[in-house]
Amino acid sequence: MLNEFWATASASYKAVVFGAMGAIAIGIGLTIWGQVSKNEFVTFASLAVIGVGLVLHSAGVVIRGHKVQKSLRK
Repeated sequence: MLNEFWATASASYKAVVFGAMGAIAIGIGLTIWGQVSKNEFVTFASLAVIGVGLVLHSAGVVIRGHKVQKSLRK
């Protein structure tokens, strides 16, 4: 079960995981762009985008944990 979790994962879990990766990647890109252009607003806004990615990542961990726990009870 644990070795093939991605193959059996729900579409909502996959969407949360890809959303988290995308938000973190965009946040890192905004951080680099803000630093290169010396734009403090973009740099600080990027922290919020990275924060959203981390919250989505945490939600994905919770979703996966619930599914694994449910499968172990069976």
